Amino acid sequence: MNIILFDTAERNFLYPFTATKPVAALRAGILTNLERWEKSTGLKAFAFTAGYLQPQWELPDDNENIIIDARVLPDKTLIETVMNLETGEGLTDGKNLIAGKPVDWRMKSLDLPSFPKYIVFNSGLYTIKQPWHLFQLNEYLLRADIHLLTAARASSGLSDTNRVLNGGDVFIEEGASVELCYINAGTGPVYIGKNAVIMEGSIIRGPFAAGEGAVVKMGAKIYGATTVGPYCTVGGEIKNSILTGYSNKAHEGYLGDSVIGEWCNIGAGTSTSNVKNNAGAVSVFNEAGEKKEVGLKCGLLMGDYTRCAINTSFNTGTFAGIASGIFGAGLTPKYLRNFTWGFSEKYRFGKAIEHINNWKRLKNADLSLADIQILEHLYKQTV
Repeated sequence: MNIILFDTAERNFLYPFTATKPVAALRAGILTNLERWEKSTGLKAFAFTAGYLQPQWELPDDNENIIIDARVLPDKTLIETVMNLETGEGLTDGKNLIAGKPVDWRMKSLDLPSFPKYIVFNSGLYTIKQPWHLFQLNEYLLRADIHLLTAARASSGLSDTNRVLNGGDVFIEEGASVELCYINAGTGPVYIGKNAVIMEGSIIRGPFAAGEGAVVKMGAKIYGATTVGPYCTVGGEIKNSILTGYSNKAHEGYLGDSVIGEWCNIGAGTSTSNVKNNAGAVSVFNEAGEKKEVGLKCGLLMGDYTRCAINTSFNTGTFAGIASGIFGAGLTPKYLRNFTWGFSEKYRFGKAIEHINNWKRLKNADLSLADIQILEHLYKQTV
């Protein structure tokens, strides 16, 4: 039996991050939701997503599968309920389908199959429906993921060059290097992934996670709840933010209450505003250009493959689309479409691909043909 995490028609509400990947592949805490469901259940998980993305995501051949809304986060009660579903049963919150065990999962579109029997799930659900939910739920997910990954395992330990509070809540994976650092796990657990490097003078306040191969540069000041994803490099001051993978915020500047996609680069001295000067509610323009109220704090939501120049000043609640080169004087506009050049021009597609490839090669990677085809599809849709 397998798990299939399906995207609903509301996947676009999670733009810019779902422009280039399924909902199941979004990272918060330490894991993607696909990884989280696999590790929580012991089953193989697959992503069922939009047609232009699906060729990069394999699907199972057999019919015995449980389908689950990819936005829903697993917990003990939900897992037990889902695993006990019988064939033909669907699980609902009273309005939408949460999960189901269909007779034949092979849906021809993102429309859901009909189930002859529905069970209503009355317990609370954690669901990621908007991009800002990623950083708003990051503390909850960091704590849950660290417990999931480290239960019944022994940490590699820390050398005595470090100053540590609540060392029992610090977990170090094999090959990680942590020397001459200050770590406060009294405010939340700290996880340092395989072969990560935490350089001298770094000050870390949990909950915090550094993914495999991540680098925290000298003198960095990091507040929880922050995720530095696989092969990211960070420095300066960061608070309650997620760098999902392969991205850089390597220099001084402030990043707060933000989510940065994969293969992004934040120029030296760049800072985000995460609170309005009048301390009022922050609004974000979504992919349709509609204004949505987020709460009292929101910094930058930056899609994959986007970069900004040195000393960029990001406005409170900025939406920055994918594959953009952002630069210009003064505060950025609050809405930057996909393939933006500067603040308002359109990136030439050939140049965008060339520049993305240049950045990927710095980390020994290249754009695949499938990646280019996805970007070309999105470029054609950019008005």
